[in-house]
Amino acid sequence: MKKTNISHVNNEHNRWLRSLNFYKTEISILKGLLTEIAGKNTGSEVAMDVEHFENQFKIQNENIDVLAHDIHANIHAISTQVQGSSAGYIDDKLVEEHAALGERYLSEEVTVRELTQEFRKFAEKWM
Repeated sequence: MKKTNISHVNNEHNRWLRSLNFYKTEISILKGLLTEIAGKNTGSEVAMDVEHFENQFKIQNENIDVLAHDIHANIHAISTQVQGSSAGYIDDKLVEEHAALGERYLSEEVTVRELTQEFRKFAEKWM
């Protein structure tokens, strides 16, 4: 069975969690701007976009929460396995789970960046 050193896995987990926390903060700020735009512009054209962004912000916050939870679960599983190993290595199954989390993280990162860009264009139009 192939083993992987946990130090680089741990570093990635920490980076992902910090980034996800940053994205949640960014979404919170954008929600505040959205509320300001909605208050200043009451037309139906704006209302549809406001609802769209409210929904997207909610969905992305939920996606971030689920991903962060899954990362923490992977950290716990790795910790449990490492406690049984004096060498500090983990087996392939946990490495595969880690890789899948990495793909999910990258996908979420792209989604949040695209949403942020889309919102900024909207905000420039209505602020």
